[in-house]
Amino acid sequence: MRFDIYFIVSGMLRLFKTLRGELLFFIKILAVGLVMAVLLNRFVIINANVPSASMLNTIKAPSRNVAFRLAYLFAEPQRLDIVVFPAPDTGELYVKRIIGLPGDTVEIRAGKVYINGANTPLDDDYVDNPSFDDWGPRIVPDGHYFMLGDNRANSLDSRRWNNTYVHRSVIQGKIIFSYYPNLQFIK
Repeated sequence: MRFDIYFIVSGMLRLFKTLRGELLFFIKILAVGLVMAVLLNRFVIINANVPSASMLNTIKAPSRNVAFRLAYLFAEPQRLDIVVFPAPDTGELYVKRIIGLPGDTVEIRAGKVYINGANTPLDDDYVDNPSFDDWGPRIVPDGHYFMLGDNRANSLDSRRWNNTYVHRSVIQGKIIFSYYPNLQFIK
């Protein structure tokens, strides 16, 4: 009887040591995963929500999108890039398309965008719902960008903000893909 208790107790101790080791391993895996997720989200990607129809048909509403934070580490934002930034008037994260670059003269006539006095409008076949308003001409200040939504008739963008332009330093990333409601790469 005494011999049996010894084996039971020693077996339970071995089981406890094994379970403790497995639990510690599991906790280490969770901790490493959590640290990696935080670092990835803080320095590499940004999750951007588009709750309105302002970017239709390029980005559906409502949608969740991933932007690459390092896209402009060694390059400048380009015309027609879709970017994430805090709105100049509210600080709320917005997703819009870059239309005017620093130093550009931007003018909208009958809903068509003209850059630097060109006779032909900017190719905007991505525009879902054009507006037919006029705006400008205005020169985009150095270090700033002029932003428009793709659903021009239903977009709160540079045309309507009190602080018209977005400074380069606040652009947080370039949209790469949308993962909700459907997976789609954004160009």
